[in-house]
Amino acid sequence: MSERKVLTKYYPPDFDPSAIQRVRKPKATGPKVQTVRLMAPFSMKCLQCGEYIYRGRKFNARKETPPDDKYLGIQIFRFYIKCTRCSAEICFRTDPKNNDYACERGAKRNTEPWRVGREETDEERLDRLEKEEEERDAMVELEAKTVDAKREMAVADALDEIRTRNARVERADRDGLDAGVPLPIDEEADRQEREDAEAARRAFGVARRLDDMIAEEIINNGETASEVSSDMNGSVSSLDPVPAVGSGSKEGASVTDMPPPSFKRVVKKKKDHGALLGIKKKPSLLSK
Repeated sequence: MSERKVLTKYYPPDFDPSAIQRVRKPKATGPKVQTVRLMAPFSMKCLQCGEYIYRGRKFNARKETPPDDKYLGIQIFRFYIKCTRCSAEICFRTDPKNNDYACERGAKRNTEPWRVGREETDEERLDRLEKEEEERDAMVELEAKTVDAKREMAVADALDEIRTRNARVERADRDGLDAGVPLPIDEEADRQEREDAEAARRAFGVARRLDDMIAEEIINNGETASEVSSDMNGSVSSLDPVPAVGSGSKEGASVTDMPPPSFKRVVKKKKDHGALLGIKKKPSLLSK
């Protein structure tokens, strides 16, 4: 162990490097063999000592690749392990046909899934496929029958409606009445339309009353403004010099007869707009 770490090695005095020649060994014939680390792919029982080897146990195995052993072009590998108790050789290989492994010698597999059921023959396989095809055809036929039955029911309903209409027309012609077919009336839609019309009429009535109130208020404001302006004019005219009595003009008499101006604040009464809209005012909880 220590020689591989030293920087220089000992060479004897009689060492001749030319005496060392490269020798090529002949290539090994037969299958290629490798040493690999693997786990047991299935649980097995050794035939030599009866030891049970569980699935997943690790082994140092020899992997053999036979060149001529293939299945549909898939290479088959063979593995050799030793029993953990008696060191007997156990051999198993890959099985591409069943997508599993097959035990060849030295041990016996506990369970073989592909052999649980009996393998069916070609005739049984053909019979099974024919039966599945017949069942599939039966389902398609049943669906087609269901569609035909629905179509026949729809046609029968249409014919009954046509017969009823023709009978009503003939009876109306015989009695001399109008044979027009009344259109179906949707009572719910008619009721909803009436309610909408009534709500619109109420809304327009409330808007019209509000417009009248606003117009009345504007008129009242105009009258108040005219009164204030007239008072102001009267005060100004009282300050003017009094015209001569002898003039006898009507303008002088009207100016002297006007009342004195009043600057008292006019408080307008508020109008109850909530009563017009149907809003009831709650009484005050505070006592006056």
